Amino acid sequence: MQLTGLHVYPVKSMYRLSPESARVEPWGLAGDRRWMLADATGRFVSQRENAALGQVRAELTPAGTLVLTTADGSRAEIPAPAVAAGDQLADVEVWGTRFHAVEAGKESQLWIAEHVGDYRLVHLDDPRARPADPQFSSPGDTVSMADGFPLLLTTTASLARLNALIAAEHPDGHEQLPMERFRPNVVVSGSEPWAEDGWRRIRIGELTFRVVKPCGRCVVTTTDQESGERRGPEPLRTLARHHRLLKKAAFGQNLIPERPAGVEDDVLGTLRLGDEVEVLEDGAHWPADLRV
Repeated sequence: MQLTGLHVYPVKSMYRLSPESARVEPWGLAGDRRWMLADATGRFVSQRENAALGQVRAELTPAGTLVLTTADGSRAEIPAPAVAAGDQLADVEVWGTRFHAVEAGKESQLWIAEHVGDYRLVHLDDPRARPADPQFSSPGDTVSMADGFPLLLTTTASLARLNALIAAEHPDGHEQLPMERFRPNVVVSGSEPWAEDGWRRIRIGELTFRVVKPCGRCVVTTTDQESGERRGPEPLRTLARHHRLLKKAAFGQNLIPERPAGVEDDVLGTLRLGDEVEVLEDGAHWPADLRV
């Protein structure tokens, strides 16, 4: 098996970057979901509420500046705010966990309001501020502003099986779903379909990861990531019929990176396209009563 896809999402629910290599930090790929939009209550905003967010392109400069470009060509360069610089803290929330992030500057907020929506743009200055779900993680594990865990893994074999199941459900024809619908960080080729559901610990290149929880799916998977259009009930309908884990329509597995021996800083290593993938431990380990 090998690593054939790498994706970083600088702003939660906005468009992806697909580099050939990416540094891995304890809370995810470097630059992944360290920014997000929040509503007036501080709750995160995603494509679930606003499918058009996926059309906003996001890039990161070497200096850490966020560059946003909307579908109509409007562009903003937004320096990363920081507590040390005296920027304002915001109390925000992702899936019931409240933590502090730092608000972008006033001019940037005005640009967001005019070109994206009535939201606040915030940056996770301290990536240790948000703990991962304690039911599926270890003390000290933290996560960026991703939905739940540092990285999300999918496999090309499972996507091929899912597309075959969807085709069987729609004898009159249905589009083949691309992997981008599932917004993974790492994509693995060469496995058997659904094999990842049984992985417990894996190695990708020079790094090892704990496989901690299946990814329950939502309406974002029905959204064309290139056009921003909702495209009907698939893949949720077919996943609900044929692939339920943790009592949810599931696709992909969440990962937590392990710290290599002797590495004390925040860069644990680097993933590269073409890296070998090896299963080190297998056997589903989430609670038995939640496996279907």
